[in-house]
Amino acid sequence: MILKPDYNLVSLFDIDFKEMKSKGINAVLFDLDSTVMPSKSGEYPQKVKELLDSLKQNFVVAIISNNKNKEYVEKVQSMSDFPVIGHANKPSPKIMREFLKSVNINPSETIVVGDRPLTDILAGQLLGAKTVLVDSITKDTENKLTRFVRKLERLVIRK
Repeated sequence: MILKPDYNLVSLFDIDFKEMKSKGINAVLFDLDSTVMPSKSGEYPQKVKELLDSLKQNFVVAIISNNKNKEYVEKVQSMSDFPVIGHANKPSPKIMREFLKSVNINPSETIVVGDRPLTDILAGQLLGAKTVLVDSITKDTENKLTRFVRKLERLVIRK
């Protein structure tokens, strides 16, 4: 099934990036809100910042987000020393494909990491990349409706 991620993990910190590198992965494309920072916060948690900084030594790192708020995306870009691209229109893989072409990396050498099967994972699959579904970085503080919708999405990918 196209919505089934290659890896279904609890957290960003459960990804074995050494293993990914050994499998030929050279780029990591992250979703923004609820994946690497709390939604609409504009702030990386310190542990995530440290992870992103360490990954830049071995991978091309970028954030590809559906967020359309130009000021917000620019704020995140100002605190990031890797590309942050908003208005990506996922699940369309077009923006990801254009970015990878600009850095000379094939989709097969890429992992897409996100918290939503219907946008992040589907976009990664359509791109031809490996996909990693992680739970929301704020799963313990999200409202009940958001948690319910996330559970429904995950039921779809189990079939």
